[in-house]
Amino acid sequence: MNPQHVTLVEVGPRDGLQNEAQPVAAADKIELVQRLQAAGSREIEVTSFVSPKWVPQMSDNAEVMARIHRLAGVRYSVLVPNLKGLVAALSVPLAQRPQEVVVFGAASEAFSQKNINCSVEESIERFRPVVALAHEAGLKVRGAVSCALGCPYQGEVPLDDVEWVVRLMRGIGVDHVGVADTIGVGTPRRVQAALERALKHYPLDEVSGHFHDTYGQALANIHASLALGVHVFDTSIAGLGGCPYAKGATGNVATEDVVYMLQGMGIDTGHDLDALVDAGAFISRVLGRPPASRTARALLARRAQVAA
Repeated sequence: MNPQHVTLVEVGPRDGLQNEAQPVAAADKIELVQRLQAAGSREIEVTSFVSPKWVPQMSDNAEVMARIHRLAGVRYSVLVPNLKGLVAALSVPLAQRPQEVVVFGAASEAFSQKNINCSVEESIERFRPVVALAHEAGLKVRGAVSCALGCPYQGEVPLDDVEWVVRLMRGIGVDHVGVADTIGVGTPRRVQAALERALKHYPLDEVSGHFHDTYGQALANIHASLALGVHVFDTSIAGLGGCPYAKGATGNVATEDVVYMLQGMGIDTGHDLDALVDAGAFISRVLGRPPASRTARALLARRAQVAA
């Protein structure tokens, strides 16, 4: 039986904007967060505390965290790639800190070696002091297992490798694990199989899905996940976030599309779809292109037709 309520973790402000080539002003990022929470988002991944040398788009992280108007009941999270990033996230005044931090590790040895020049096991072990300090500061730690459904370098990723990384994350104290289809090659049964491995080590409430729509499978993969009872998913407003390993391909599944599907299934998300469409239209105007969300494009076209 499908869950009655689904929690959507909005990753557009961070994961969505991080790979944008054109600079996005802090004021626009803040406005996006304000619009998202007004539309019902209660879990928002706001920014990342990474080196501005490697990710200049996120160099305004402290400013954004300081200037967002926080609402009760909204959890604000940030990605931290290492202990230095967490220390930076905690160096701001208490009221400006995140309530959750995100760490990540690949299920693919080839991906780990290619991108961070260390083994998967070494990469997870580096997060042990991060998790410890985050817990000491009262923060929840969410872990992402990237390339869980496929790797741009090695191709298929064995399920045993996915489960191994999940176990490693559990071993260092990560509170929540997300199964991530980084390059969007997953299909429903394969997604279910990967989630089943994660559910062997984490309770249902602490397992989520992160699906890219490169091959148009993201909504189908979410639907398949619901059948297992999984009810937490990462989504990105307007489909922000390209897939850097598949040129020209769509990246993160669009929040608007997921909300439209779930509403049609009678599943509550707490979101106002029209307000979400407005938020997506706003950031799309900032970026100078239409939303990647099919639902948003359809509803915006309908509005224009009615207005005419």
